[in-house]
Amino acid sequence: MNNAPANDNARKPPSAEAGVIFAGHVHEVTVHADVLALLPDPATARPCLDIAEDAARAIHGTMAVAHVGADPKGMIAAPEEIDLQMLRDRTEGSPRERFEQVARAFEDWKQDKPGRERLLLDDCRGDLNRCVTAETHEAALVVAPWHGNMDARDAFHDLLFHERKLVLTQPCGSYAGNLLGHVVIGWKPHDHVQDAATAARRWLAASDRVTVLCVNDKPDGSYQLTARELLDQLGLDGDVAAISSGGRSVGEAILDFAKSANATCLLIGAFKHGYFLELLLGRVTYYLLSHAPLPLMMKH
Repeated sequence: MNNAPANDNARKPPSAEAGVIFAGHVHEVTVHADVLALLPDPATARPCLDIAEDAARAIHGTMAVAHVGADPKGMIAAPEEIDLQMLRDRTEGSPRERFEQVARAFEDWKQDKPGRERLLLDDCRGDLNRCVTAETHEAALVVAPWHGNMDARDAFHDLLFHERKLVLTQPCGSYAGNLLGHVVIGWKPHDHVQDAATAARRWLAASDRVTVLCVNDKPDGSYQLTARELLDQLGLDGDVAAISSGGRSVGEAILDFAKSANATCLLIGAFKHGYFLELLLGRVTYYLLSHAPLPLMMKH
C-alpha cells in the first residue's frame, strides 16, 4: 500500500475560510488520498483505521487519516447550537481534549504494525459541516463511524446526505478482516444502489467474489434482470441470487443470506426519509447499520 508521504508538521495560519482550522499542511496530503479514515470519535478509531488500511491496500491506493470536530469558537451557527456544543465539554471534554484522545488512539494503532509510521493525522476543528467538506471532498471512499459521540453522528449524516460520498462503516462488534473476500450487494432497481455500485467499482473489481442479492423480486424477474445488467455495465464477474424475505424484514433477510454465504462486506444504497424516522435513514438501512456483523458500504 502506498502510504501518504511524510510531511512537515508545522502549523499554518488558520484558513481564510471562516469556521475551518487545519493542523498544518498535512491537509494537502490528506485530501488527495484514495481512502480517508475519518476519526471524529476515539472509541471507534481503531476499527475505522483497520478497515481503511484494508480498503486502500486492496486497490493499491493511498490512505490518509483525519480528525474532525465541532468547536464553538469556529462555528457559524445559531446561538442555541453553539450553547449545545459548549455543554458537551462537561461529558466529552473540550474540543482540544477530544482531538487529543483521537490522536492517542491513532498513535497507538500506528505502533501495532510496521509501515504505518509515515501516516499523519490531519485535524480540522470548528464548523463541523465545513470540516467534513474540506477533508473529504476529493476522497473516493471515506471510512467513518455511524454512531458514537455527537461529532460522529453529525459527520456521518453530512457524508451521506450532503457530500454524497461513498462511505464504509465498521460492523457491529469486532472487525474480522478480509474486507473484500465476498461482497454482497443488496440490489433493487434504484439510482441510489446503482450509484453506490458504480462508485465502489474499484473495490468490487478487487473482491474475490461478488454476489448481487435480490430480495422479493417482481413476478417478471426484473430485479434479477437488472442485477445482471449491473454486473455487465461495471465489467464485473459475479453471481445473482434471489430470495424471499418470507416473514422476516428485508434487513433480516439480507443479513441471513450474508451469514449463509460467508459475506465479508455489504454494499447498499442509503435511503433517506423524514427527519425523525429511523434517525434520518430508511428502515432497511438503519436495521443493517444497527445489526450487521460485517462492514457496510453505502452511498446516497
